[in-house]
Parts: sequence; structure tokens; C-alpha cells
Amino acid sequence: MERTTVEDIVRATGGTLLAGSLETPVENVSIDSRVMKGGDLFVPLIGARSDAHDYLGQAIENGAVAVLSEREMEPLFGAAWIRVENTLKALQAVGKDYRERLGIPVVGITGSVGKTTTREMTAAALGAGYSVFKTSKNFNSDIGLPVTMTEMGEKHELAVLEMGMSDFGEMETLSSLAEPAVAVITNIGVAHIEQLGTRENIFKEKLKIASSMKPGGTLILNGDDEYLRTVPKTCGFKRIFYGFGETCDFRAEAVETRADGTAFTAVYGDEQVRVSLPVMGRHMVMDALAALAAAVTQGISMERAAKALADFSGFKNRQQIYRLSGFTMIDDTYNASPDSMRAALMVLSGMETSGKRVAVLADMMELGEETGRFHRETGRFAAGLSLDCLVCIGELAKEIGAGFLEGISGKKNSDEAQVHFFVSGETALPFLKTLAGDQNLMLLKGSNAMKLSQTAAALREQ
Repeated sequence: MERTTVEDIVRATGGTLLAGSLETPVENVSIDSRVMKGGDLFVPLIGARSDAHDYLGQAIENGAVAVLSEREMEPLFGAAWIRVENTLKALQAVGKDYRERLGIPVVGITGSVGKTTTREMTAAALGAGYSVFKTSKNFNSDIGLPVTMTEMGEKHELAVLEMGMSDFGEMETLSSLAEPAVAVITNIGVAHIEQLGTRENIFKEKLKIASSMKPGGTLILNGDDEYLRTVPKTCGFKRIFYGFGETCDFRAEAVETRADGTAFTAVYGDEQVRVSLPVMGRHMVMDALAALAAAVTQGISMERAAKALADFSGFKNRQQIYRLSGFTMIDDTYNASPDSMRAALMVLSGMETSGKRVAVLADMMELGEETGRFHRETGRFAAGLSLDCLVCIGELAKEIGAGFLEGISGKKNSDEAQVHFFVSGETALPFLKTLAGDQNLMLLKGSNAMKLSQTAAALREQ
């Protein structure tokens, strides 16, 4: 944080200073009493199982210069003590106030699948013309977003903020904090359908990213998505559609999958630019189109933005390709949904290899009552691709295997396809090590809770 003191925190939160000085500088915000960067404001949040007010003393010992508290308690010595009604709402107020004082325009990114990759590509494309701040790690919730916004600096000219939601009302809160000038919605899938019930509900909630959008703002929408393409002209904002469809404003043509990535021609009006991405898959093309659209709205030419995207290399556990001794691994272990699972399987199927194509698929979480159907449909989808071996990890992934076996039943050479079941990545590891050779190509994908990233790391180390 820059140009911020305890007085600014008191004003933003509407709190009361019980101890300390209004002039104390505040440089960072922490929600973890164990981690201070220097000049920190510690915000103790109350969760279902713990109350961080119990660690106020630890936070001060570790260097917090100011703390918030919603508890009635005697201030501890060593830090400015600010009494507030609700620490979460106070944290959000601090983040919003700081963003408003800096005056940095925001490009908000949301969607069921592809948020983080689109965020990274959009930041890269906008970086061709601006100093860009972007969400770090996965701080995209009603807690993470305000913390993220306090990390902006006066040097930044634009901010690309990822905005994730899993329940009703959350996106409206995030929009009120970020007040985006531009909002990108990547797609409407079934992630978090357990809480939201239907894709229609997910669509309505995602669209609330525009609920606090400034007048004259722009919505950048996946024009190939059956829900997003129905957003009407009367929505109150400029609409830009992107995708493969003929009616999309930004359109991809002549897609080419190569050994070193993916290339396509981006078409916008009369302009055409060849784009080379060092990552694989048609879904990456979609994310790149959204990034190009965002760049153009900010006055950056497609050509300049495309050059910036040529250096995009992805990031940890999200379709990172490792060419190892004896085999190639696609590490996509960060998370999984039916849509992203299909996209990853298509990358696996489309990559050239002289060995076997091996899909290691684990449970997908938060899919609600129809989770069995979603897993089984994923298996049937996989059965239509060029796979030689399927490894299913977890109880839910058994349905992926069942769907796969249904899909290959009666097909020519179906006996050559092998399906294996394991309860965890740890128990599967010895078998996977036997496949880590012979020039095989192996995909690992599952929800983060399945800890496949540890399995991937073990395979890389052997």
C-alpha cells in the first residue's frame, strides 16, 4: 500500500481508534497472523472453525503495526487498535477505498473455466501498452480480492483482477469492490453447480460482474457459449463477442496445432493477425481472443497484443508440458471441471507421440447431485478420443472409467484400451512410474483436493 496511514484505515472502515497513532504508516494487509511483510494491518477474520482474534497478540509480535477487531476486548500494546463492526466488511472497505484513491481502471475476469489463464493472457496483452497489475496466486474471492487490491501501486496504469464465486450474492459483492470498466466472462459451465443449482443460475450470477460496472463499460463475452451469446444489446453496456462463430466480433480462423504450441488467425473487422501461442489447445485460443479484445478496448493494436501473447508460457500445474527423460507429461493438476477435463483430454489426444497416450483422471468436486452423470459423461467423451490407457483415481473417478468402458464397448480394437482404478495418487504412483517411459504422453488432471500435483512432482523427480 502507498500513501496510507492508520487514519485512512479508520476513515475507510468507519471504525474507532482505541489505541495508537493516526499517523502510523500502513504498507501491507495480512489475514495470517504468522506472516507479516512489514508495516502490516492485521485483519482477524472469523471462520466456521476458528476466530483469528485469538491470534492478535501473535500478529503484533510478528510485526503488525495496526490491527482490526470486532471483539469487545482490551487493546494489546504495540499496535494501533481499530474497533470495527465486522472485520470482513472492514477488509473489503479498506481494499475498495485504496483502489478508489489510486484510481486504476479495472478489467475484471470471471467464468466457470479458464479464468486464471484468461487473466494471465489479458495482463500479458495489456502489458504491450501499459504497466499492469494482476491478481496474484488465486486471491479472487470476497476475502482475497480486497487483499489483492491493496497490493497495487502508483506505477500501475491498469489492473486485471480475477473474480471467482461459488454461491449467490458473491459476484455482486466482488463487482462493488472492483467496479470494473471492462468485464470478461469466459463461459458458463457447471463448476459450483452444487451450490447454485442450475447453469441458468450460474449465468445470472456471473453476469452480476457488471452490477457495479461504470457507465460506458464493456462486456467481453464468449460468443460460442449458449448462455452468454443471449446477453441483449439492451444490457446497458457495450458488448464484444469472441469465439469461433461467424457472428463473433473477434474470431479465430485457421487454427494449427504444432509441436511447440498453437497458432491461429485472429480476425476483427477488416484486420487479421496471425497469433502464435506456446501452449496447446483450442481453449487456449479462446482465452487469447478474450485477451486480444481487452487489449483493443484499451487502444492497443491486435498486432502488438499478439506479439505479447507469443511469450505467454502458462504457469504451475495448469497444462504445463514437461518433456522428461523417456516421456512427456501434461501437468494440469490445479483443478478440474467437466469442461476443463474435456479440453485437457483434447490436448492429449491432439498431441503427437510415438508412445502411448495415457490419461490420469481424478475426482471432480462440487458438481452437486448429478456428479455421477458428469463423471460418466467425461468417460464417454474420453472414449471417443485417441487414448491408449485410462487411470482413474478416487471414488468419483470410477464413474469416468465406467463411462469410458461403455463408450468403447464393441469398438474395433477396444480390447487394447486399458482402464485402471486407484483410490489415491499415492497408491497409483508405482503403476504410473511404469508408464513413465517408452516415449509415452501422460496427462494428469483432477480437482485440487485430490492432490495430483504431488503425484506429478514425484513423476518429474524420478
